[in-house]
Amino acid sequence: MSERSAEKTYGYGEVQQRLEAELPQWELDGNCIRRTYTTTSWKSTLMVVNAVGYLAEVAWHHPDIVASYNSVEVRLRNHAADGITDKDFELARKIEDVVDWQPAGEGGALTGPPERLAVIKR
Repeated sequence: MSERSAEKTYGYGEVQQRLEAELPQWELDGNCIRRTYTTTSWKSTLMVVNAVGYLAEVAWHHPDIVASYNSVEVRLRNHAADGITDKDFELARKIEDVVDWQPAGEGGALTGPPERLAVIKR
């Protein structure tokens, strides 16, 4: 049995405040923070799962992921600390940055796919 991490865990009110300020698309669900991405197809679902999986592995902080035909649910909780910590908020922010990225909005050379081929439903 592993020892509990010494990382600070946040209480319900603190988590709610941080989600409202930093991650408004995420919600507190029991003992984790959660977001469901609605995708446009099974291929899009797999792309989102792979992106989240890559970020989680390089961060060494692993979420629970539920994938279905047109959605991906990501649940974050620091199991070692037995609560929600800065790691959860930081990984959620990085997931948002990658999964919700819209290159067309940046005005650069990358335009993103046509709407009919979008990955995430908006």
